Amino acid sequence: MTSAPRRIDVHQHLVPPLYRDALAKSGIVDAGGRALPDWSAGAALEQMDLLGTETAILSVSTPGTGFLGDPGEAADLARRLNDLSAALTAEHPSRFGWFATLPMPEVTASAREAERALTELGADGVTLLANNQGPYLGADGQDALWRVLDEHGAVVFVHPADLPAPAVEGIPPFAADFLLDTTRAAYLLVRNGVPRRYPNIRFVLSHGGGFLPYASHRMAVAIAADIGRGPRDVLEDFQGFYFDTALSSSPAALPTLLAFARPGHVLFGSDWPFAPAAAGQYFANGLDDGVDAGTLAAVNRANAEALFPRLAQGAPVPVPSRPVRLRQSAQRAGARLFFKLVQPRAK
Repeated sequence: MTSAPRRIDVHQHLVPPLYRDALAKSGIVDAGGRALPDWSAGAALEQMDLLGTETAILSVSTPGTGFLGDPGEAADLARRLNDLSAALTAEHPSRFGWFATLPMPEVTASAREAERALTELGADGVTLLANNQGPYLGADGQDALWRVLDEHGAVVFVHPADLPAPAVEGIPPFAADFLLDTTRAAYLLVRNGVPRRYPNIRFVLSHGGGFLPYASHRMAVAIAADIGRGPRDVLEDFQGFYFDTALSSSPAALPTLLAFARPGHVLFGSDWPFAPAAAGQYFANGLDDGVDAGTLAAVNRANAEALFPRLAQGAPVPVPSRPVRLRQSAQRAGARLFFKLVQPRAK
């Protein structure tokens, strides 16, 4: 793996048995319109080696723990998931990091678990869903959580959830609704001044920020008219977010994201295992072929090292056997060819 990009993947999920079982007891067999994928630490490491990923920061995807009607049960599930994630990272310290699961929408319980995860368990940050059974990030009543996260200078990984409205037949939520969900959360966080009141929190928006980079000026004008701030100030707040490239490093989306985001604020993401291996390779190739070497090195690793200093230390990573390396090289070559073949031709 010495010639691989040594990516740091900030958007990779885990679906451990205890979580799958809890979902099954509530009759939940999919997330965002996709069936729950198989997951194991071994499979994660195999996929990481294929993409040239040295370290992945793991998180629990939607629906988090909010599907549990009993707040005590939700808090207990969050604790067990965080204990498991901490143990997995301790077992593979050079390969995994983790974002803590919080039992939102219960703000007090979430603040308490964030404190425990960040100070006692060594979490790299926390995961927050864009909306939690209806209420969005940035809504009133969340300051107790923001205060804890600001005190610790926490990284907050914002992941979309199903919209608090019925899905449209023929449109799976992960394909379009997720992008709107992230955009809504970003809008409300900025509109209600959360990044300004809690400047030590670093927010990472999934999937290239949803529609935010593309529609940022339109939304800035709307917020400025609503609350009386200047559009430039609003745009600066939007640009203060970090963005991952999961399913977003296409020839159409990537230039907009890089043009909008501040230098150092774009991070590599794969969305595995909800995004299958072929999708991860496809969008990784979009990144590899779409930017200059300096930008690629920054997105692959350097920007994440600045956000997570412990990862900059670097630890020895096992090198796969020669047959495995040859197989992975052939897979990457095939994926690069496929990526080039399916791009629309200029007319």
